[in-house]
Amino acid sequence: MTVPTNSLTSQVPAGSQPSQAHAGSLAGRDPRPGNPVRVGPTHEPLTVTLGSAGVTPGDVLAVARHNAKVAISPDALDTVARVRAHIDDLASSDVPAYGISTGFGALANRHIPNELRTQLQKSLIRSHAAGMGPAVEREVVRGIMFLRAKTLASGRTGVRPVVLQTMVDVLNAGITPVVREFGSLGCSGDLAPLSHCALVLMGEGEAEGPDGVTYGGRGERTVAELLAEHGIEPVTLAEKEGLALVNGTEGMLGMLLMAIADLRQLLTTADITAALSVEALLGTDQVFLPELHAALRPHPGQAASADNMLRVLSDSPIVASHRVGDSRVQDAYSLRCAPQVAGAVRDTVDHAELVATRELAAAIDNPVVLPDGRVSSNGNFHGAPVAYVLDYLAIAVADLSSIAERRTDRMLDPARSHGLPAFLAADPGVDSGLMIAQYTQAGLVSDNKRLAVPASVDSIPSSAMQEDHVSMGWHAARKLRKAVENLRRVLAIELVTSARALDIRTQLSGGVLTPGPAGTAVVAALREVVEGPGTDRFLSPELEAADRLVASGDVLRAAESALGPLA
Repeated sequence: MTVPTNSLTSQVPAGSQPSQAHAGSLAGRDPRPGNPVRVGPTHEPLTVTLGSAGVTPGDVLAVARHNAKVAISPDALDTVARVRAHIDDLASSDVPAYGISTGFGALANRHIPNELRTQLQKSLIRSHAAGMGPAVEREVVRGIMFLRAKTLASGRTGVRPVVLQTMVDVLNAGITPVVREFGSLGCSGDLAPLSHCALVLMGEGEAEGPDGVTYGGRGERTVAELLAEHGIEPVTLAEKEGLALVNGTEGMLGMLLMAIADLRQLLTTADITAALSVEALLGTDQVFLPELHAALRPHPGQAASADNMLRVLSDSPIVASHRVGDSRVQDAYSLRCAPQVAGAVRDTVDHAELVATRELAAAIDNPVVLPDGRVSSNGNFHGAPVAYVLDYLAIAVADLSSIAERRTDRMLDPARSHGLPAFLAADPGVDSGLMIAQYTQAGLVSDNKRLAVPASVDSIPSSAMQEDHVSMGWHAARKLRKAVENLRRVLAIELVTSARALDIRTQLSGGVLTPGPAGTAVVAALREVVEGPGTDRFLSPELEAADRLVASGDVLRAAESALGPLA
């Protein structure tokens, strides 16, 4: 590959800060109204070369989020052309071949004569582009198209080189098909989303230009005109090519890869905010000593999170002030067990990345062209492997957001905060402090609990019972994206709360009890965009500013400026 990446967070410009390895997964502004804004480092244009051997997670992120250009290797084009010649031979044969000279799905028993096969391909794509609801995010669509181009380049699908080249040209032109929220059952693959993308290759459907203007559908001009503006000629699909464009798991896989990348950064940020909460609540750092983790309970994620927290708490005057003479025997679970929970999420993400990496190595189509020339029907389009880990991650994300909310609530309760004012208010009773910020956090956590209900157990039969068991992987991916965004906001509120609590500790001690170097750096970064303790003020903009700080990776960079790279 042109971009030599082997992890989900490796798209980092040379000379960047250590934490940009985490922040590199975040994209720029999505031009579609109502889509989330992801703040991250600016990336120089990159080029990813498609070969027949597949791509890396970093390649997918580079194209989907950072607008990297896509090239196709000559070897891949040669392989695609050679396999296509074999498909043309089968198409001219009198022996029916599924997907080449027959109908599809429950209609596979009908042999289609030559003069109707072009219409067959058009009809397949038009009828399958049946999505409804709001348009999904630009990065998701770009990920879908790039991943499908990866599969086409494998030489296992039987398309002509022109089809692969046209898909790459659309990506490189910054043209984004409009893909709707509902329509995929995750089997046979993400049919409706991929069909909306394929329709644009035909010069039909709906798409947005690089300037965000909509063509086709409600737009004033057609998609064919948009393609013409960028020197792209619409494709007239031949035998097998309709199926090859729509029969894959690219939608759910792309969203899984992006969720993993986001969670990598948020997990380290969660260790930082948890440590600041421990510090603010006069908790002990001794439960994070390494001899209590890997040596006794060898879960790698737990050891990594405990080490992060211990380092963030290092050299803290606040922590040192109560090491001797503190009558408390143990901290609450939300403090003491933070590495066990966050570490389990880390290990879950590692498992999800293993599944995602295997799926990236796949060439999913039905039928598929085998190396010996056989064109074989199969069930590899079923999204179960991806759907399960998407649901698994949603459960882990819900629990991580829940434990963070419990720490926030503890800091606001004078009965449990060890000397902090009620709700961290300047004048409790007159001021409400951060009372309602915790309400917002609780609402986000409650939403994540609902989103943790698995989609993959909810099969609904389709296609006249031919497709009688489906994965619902697309829906699992859509709800995971929302859960990850909710987690980010939960951590932002914990950050605002712990920073205010630490500032109040410092004020109450006359400046003697300050956080450690890492905590000091993180609070200083927050104070660039959020004021310190004081009388009540309009709080929503401050919480949004903290959310942007978390999303940008600046919280992580601030801590690492004092400590060096964190796990």
